[in-house]
Amino acid sequence: MSGLDLETKRKLREMGAVELLHAVEAQDESLSMSLRFNERMRMAVDEAHSAYTTGQVGGLVRRSKLRYPDADLRTLDFVEERGLDQTTLASLGSCGFIAQNHNVVFQGFTGSGKSYLVCALAKQACRHQIRTFYVLMPDFEEEWVQAQDKPLGASKFLKKYGSYTLLVIDDWLLDRPDGDFLRMLLELMERRYGTSSTVFCTQYPKKDWHQRLGSGLHADAIMDRIIQNTTWFETGTYNMREQLSSS
Repeated sequence: MSGLDLETKRKLREMGAVELLHAVEAQDESLSMSLRFNERMRMAVDEAHSAYTTGQVGGLVRRSKLRYPDADLRTLDFVEERGLDQTTLASLGSCGFIAQNHNVVFQGFTGSGKSYLVCALAKQACRHQIRTFYVLMPDFEEEWVQAQDKPLGASKFLKKYGSYTLLVIDDWLLDRPDGDFLRMLLELMERRYGTSSTVFCTQYPKKDWHQRLGSGLHADAIMDRIIQNTTWFETGTYNMREQLSSS
């Protein structure tokens, strides 16, 4: 398999099989010459597939716009000290909740590491080849305001955010949504209900949500579409921001 001619290399590049080409060229002839053709091909394909998957995951992570792209559920700090539910974390890390179109809420006080946790979970989803997007609620609202000034902007906005298999909204309810933004949230949650998964990151417990959503019919409808089939995860009482700043 070594010594591929220029035309074969051109065809592999043209077909988008660059990873396979590189894997073939990288094979050590002295180590692989004793192997049968199918064994050498399997090794090359395995190497190419690994490179391809790594590239795919990297692209998904970049496009997800994570606040902490290096976050990782496998290397969390002070898990026991923070009182984090390791069983639930492991279950969430399998991303089974996404296949079931369930939601997750990470709730805890400022500094408890909520944003890092949701980014770590979102990155895990990317590893599972799941199309993911992360947005801060204030930025989300600003983008909605700008979208309304463009032709078909509102419908394009809803189509965009309704299409992500996993949508992460950080700083959920930091500001009280009202008016058109509140109505948009209802329509978006309706679109996503039962078809995709949303992760909410918030400092407010569930008992405060209804009031922060305006206490009216829109609040009823939005909460009804969020709280069904939802895992609620407390981020503990440990101040991670204070801990990391002093270390």
